[in-house]
Parts: sequence; structure tokens; C-alpha cells
Amino acid sequence: MARQRKSPEELRSHRWYGAQDLRAFGHRSRALQTGFAREDFAGKPVIGIINTWSDINQCHSHFRQRAEEVKRGIWQAGGFPLEMPAITLSEPFMKPSTMMYRNMLAMETEELLRSYPVDGAVLMGGCDKTTPALLMGATSMNLPAIFMPAGPMLRGNWHGEPLGSGTDTWKYWAELRAGNITDNEWREVEEGIARSPGHCMVMGTASTMTSLAEALGFTLPGAASIPAADSNHSRMASYTGRRIVEMVWEDLKPGDFLGAKAFDNAIVTTHALSGSTNALIHLIAMAGRAGVKLALERFDELSRHTPVLANVRPAGQKYLMEDFYYAGGLRALLAQLRDLLNLDCLTVNGRTLGENLEGAKVYNSDVIRSRDNPLAASGGLAVLRGNLAPDGAVIKPTAAEPHLLKHTGRAVVFKDYNDMAARIDDANLDIDANSVIVLQHGGPLGGPGMPEWGQLPIPKKLLAQGVRDMVRISDARMSGTSYGACVLHVAPESYIGGPLAFVRDGDLIELDVAARKLELKVSATELAQRRAAWLQPAPHYLRGFGALYERHITQAHEGCDFDFLHGGAPTPDPEIH
Repeated sequence: MARQRKSPEELRSHRWYGAQDLRAFGHRSRALQTGFAREDFAGKPVIGIINTWSDINQCHSHFRQRAEEVKRGIWQAGGFPLEMPAITLSEPFMKPSTMMYRNMLAMETEELLRSYPVDGAVLMGGCDKTTPALLMGATSMNLPAIFMPAGPMLRGNWHGEPLGSGTDTWKYWAELRAGNITDNEWREVEEGIARSPGHCMVMGTASTMTSLAEALGFTLPGAASIPAADSNHSRMASYTGRRIVEMVWEDLKPGDFLGAKAFDNAIVTTHALSGSTNALIHLIAMAGRAGVKLALERFDELSRHTPVLANVRPAGQKYLMEDFYYAGGLRALLAQLRDLLNLDCLTVNGRTLGENLEGAKVYNSDVIRSRDNPLAASGGLAVLRGNLAPDGAVIKPTAAEPHLLKHTGRAVVFKDYNDMAARIDDANLDIDANSVIVLQHGGPLGGPGMPEWGQLPIPKKLLAQGVRDMVRISDARMSGTSYGACVLHVAPESYIGGPLAFVRDGDLIELDVAARKLELKVSATELAQRRAAWLQPAPHYLRGFGALYERHITQAHEGCDFDFLHGGAPTPDPEIH
């Protein structure tokens, strides 16, 4: 059904540009100062382009050009583009972690859109946390908004073999530590693993979250799968610019398409991709901004009925995102899952998800598997509970060695990252392949910022014996490009006195993924005694953003959003005086 169109006088920006008073005089005169004519902005939708380009974020190195292509589309559709730089979250460089600053970008996005004469927004992101941050801010502001994904980089290459960013970093780092490759070969891998603009080209956090943005209805159909270097990506940017102008006239806002059914679609998509474990945290936070209460149990319910169809590393066997695009991309995968999706959910192009999937085809059935030949019948991600994780933990079963999915071993405990780094390769460390490596103080407060430490390194002496996977448990996250039997996001975290804080060397820990169980085999009486002797660590920060973060961050099962940013009554627009 066609939506009623706004009049120019109903545009939000009209309050800044259209009034006949002193303040509007100043707004118009400053626009003219920039070299724009009245005809450029008068009565036209003002589109804020939230651009996370920066020299420090190589994943977004093409965003200067893409911003111009978005502007071209906006001009063509009769809008007035304003580019607004926002803090970038560069996954390789930002410390202590990009997760610590996700909420800062979300806040900046929301306040940029609220404080300026913006009618609609194009959100330019892709590198890991930029996607959820931008969507969270835009959802809270609830203006017409559309997401323009950065796109994956081209596949890497070393000696004729494809390289996957992150995934092959961990692989060849282990081989270097084991003495199986030389320093020169390691340098060659370094030089060949990232060779174009775009985010990681495995099914890591970046590819997962941009795909989920599409599944939620926040992008044009097919946008998330296009490689950054492909000319189709440039055209997609211009189409995005054209579409946001129409969205403003139609008043199509995130609140019109982000409901519980849309988030179910995103969860099904996560499992079918065997996507990043980080998706759980981000989707819970994003849902909270939309007023949708999303519990970990919902992820597990949908996991049990959703097959893994994307044969893309790290869960897959050999393919990368470039192959996924050529095989038909996300639309082709979702078309295989129509019976598991809510096809009536609205999307930013004004059509439903089901309509957007019409005509989608799979062109390589080894990359995008059929329902009768899945990579796994279910369980792209699994939520665990038990006395070690009363509020939950997560594991990616498809990325672990199968024999470790039901395992009991004695704990080897590291009190923090520095303790682990100092002792993990000690030849005298009492550890074997059946041990369970435990890292404490890696959570939202303990890290701080819940860094991606969860793919804990295997001791060098075990690597030399051929060991490549072990059960590893922490309250940290891990990169979506990582793999292994890594139990993550243990909640509550050890820093605030969660049970993980009380694990000691030699304790037996039971992991049973099929039963969704994570148990510390210590009596309740002993645990109570350890808890009574525990002391709260000192805070990391006494001032600045860090202090704000520590006061208001929530735990992993709550999405790690700030407690004052969850969905609620809308913040009013500013008065103009």
C-alpha cells in the first residue's frame, strides 16, 4: 500500500530553513556561504551522510569515493546531501577494543541526527562494530535511515592459495609458533592477506553484521554481499542515495520495520551463515534500541531448527565472501530459508522481505548449500548455561573440532591477559591436550571493553605435538574470523564476581554442547567459600569516557549497551531559538 507523502513544509529541516525569523535567516545565509543556491536546499529533504571514513580504518578506505556516489544519488532524487564525519571504529587498531567504543559511535550518530537539520540519513559502515553502532543510533533517533555496507575485500593470496583475513592469520601464526613455516613465509602471508578496500572477506563479524542489516531490512536487497572493489558497489551507493530521499517523503523509519519478527529473521540468518558469535551481543543491543526484548534463549530456539547453508570460512571449508557473492549472495541463501523467515517484514525499499527474495538463485551449490545438503543440520551457534555461566555463554560448534563438543578436562587458569601471555608458552606449564584453558577478566568491565581475546592461544609445546584445538573458556569475545572450541561471553563476568572468577587450577569443567551445558565440577559449598574470599578489583578508569563506560555498561547477555540508552520514550527534537 502506498504511503502518504509529506509536503515540503512537513520536513523536519523546514524548521531550520523555512521559517521567516532571525534564526532561519542565519541558517540560510550560512548555507549560501557554502556556495549553495536557495534552490539546492529550499523545500528539499536534507540527507545526513554519516561517514565513518578515516585513514586509520582501511576497511573504509573507499568511503570518500562512495560518499560522493551517495551524494550523486541524493542530488538525482531531489535531495540535499550533507556529509557528517563520525568516529570510526578500526578493528585492528583501536584499543583496548572497538567494543568499548561501539556505544560512543551509537550516541554520536543519534545526536548528529537530532541536533542538525536532517530529514533522513545514509549510514556508511561495515568494519565490525560500526554496523551495529550506526543502526543503534539511527534506531534511537528514528528518522528515515538506510545503511550502506562497506562490502568485503577481495580474497587474499599466498603462493596461489586463497587467504582469508583473520582466519588465516590465526592459522599461520600457529604454524609459525610450531616451527612449520619460516619468518619470511610469515611475512609473505602478511603482504598477501589484505589487498583491497573492504572489510574482512570471511564470515567474520563484519560480513555477519552487514548481512544481518540486510536481513533486518536496513539495506537495499543484495547490498551486503557486493565486494567493495566491484563496480556494482559504486552503483549500489548511488541507488542508496536515491532511495533515502524517497524514504523521507514516505516517512519510512526504522520503527516501521524493526519488530520482533525482523529480529527473528536476523537470528535465523546468523545461524544459516554460521556467523560471528558477536552477533548475539549486537542483536540484543540493537533490539533493545527498538524496544524489543531479545533473550539468549531465542537464539537457541531458532538455532535448533536452522541449517547452516553458507560454506564460508571460518565455519566453512574453503570459500570466502567473494565466492559467496558470485554464488548468489545473501538473497540466494535467504531464498532457501523462506519457510523459516517472516516474509511479510517491511524493508527500506518499501517492499517486503519476501518480495525482495523473488527471483534469487543459487549459482554454486557448494558455496550456498541446499536444505538437503547443509554444512550442518542445525546449531550455527549454541547458547550454554550452567553453574559456570548462570546468565549464559556462547560457542560456535561448526568452528570447533567435533570431539571437543562433549568434553571434561582440568582447568588451567590465567587471571588476566598479561598472565596468560607470560605463561602460555612456558615449557613447565602443567597442561595437556585434554586441559581446559580458562581466562578471567576479559569481559565488558574486566578487559576492559570485552576484547577479542577468546581464541586463546594453544601452548607452543602442544602445537609442536600437532594439537590445533582445545576447549577454551573466557568472558571475552573472539573475532568472528576465529575458530576453535572457544566458549565465550561467560556471564556474569569474573570482574563483578561471576562464577568464572572462582575457577582454580585443577578444577574439572564439563562442556556438553548438545545438552547446552557448561558446569564447574565444584560443590556449592566450596563455591560459596571462594565467593566469600573474593575481592572486587579496582576500577580501570576514574575520569572521562572510561568512567562513564564503567558506570553504565551492561553484561554480555544484555547486549553491552549503556543502561540509559535502551528503548523508551523518544527524546524530543531541540527547540530552535
